[in-house]
Amino acid sequence: MQLSTCTNEFKLNHGEDLNRYGELYVQKYPRLKTKVVDGSSLAVAAVLNSIPKAATQVLHRGNISKVASAVVLNLCQRGIQVAVPSEDDYKKLKKSFGIRSDRNNLILSKSYSIKTWLVGDGLKEEDQKKAAEGTLFIPFSQFPPKKLRRDCFYHSIPAMAAPASLENVDSCENWLPRRVMSAWRVAGIVHSLEGWDEHECGYTMSDIDKVWQASIKHGFKPLAVATHSKF
Repeated sequence: MQLSTCTNEFKLNHGEDLNRYGELYVQKYPRLKTKVVDGSSLAVAAVLNSIPKAATQVLHRGNISKVASAVVLNLCQRGIQVAVPSEDDYKKLKKSFGIRSDRNNLILSKSYSIKTWLVGDGLKEEDQKKAAEGTLFIPFSQFPPKKLRRDCFYHSIPAMAAPASLENVDSCENWLPRRVMSAWRVAGIVHSLEGWDEHECGYTMSDIDKVWQASIKHGFKPLAVATHSKF
């Protein structure tokens, strides 16, 4: 299998804040034949599948984004409590939930003792210093956090291992291992392989489970959660 992450059928939008997640571009060119795929649904799926099975609580630190909001919402729907130390972030996330009953799983908490953290752009060094020993940091952003703690664990950004049949693959980002691709790139490939005829941009998102299962079907593999080795 030989594929490119950008063909004449779709383009991958890496700027999460660019033109309202690509929506303005699509509105400007309503007859656009190229599909704009921001990859957010697969990024969310990758994060959700990185949460340890035994986790009942996670802590959110980092800027609120389309991916971050969707991850928090899905975790709350699954009965996992999400603690947010920032009152402003808590209010933004709470507002996005509307009147949903599972919004009660979102809590405002200044405690940093939770051992699973969801982190993104905006994570401060002082935050990492407050984490308990053995904390697992799981990024939801395209760039990994600076690794400050030798007594904690750092998972990769949302990403998947390329299928064995995919040729001429090294690494798409220099912070990912060889033959590992970010979820945003994988999403564009899967969108093309499946022949899906819709955009994934703006404040809409593709079906998370459908995109995840399609990625697995095409040979992409989830990454193991780092719980044994530290940096």
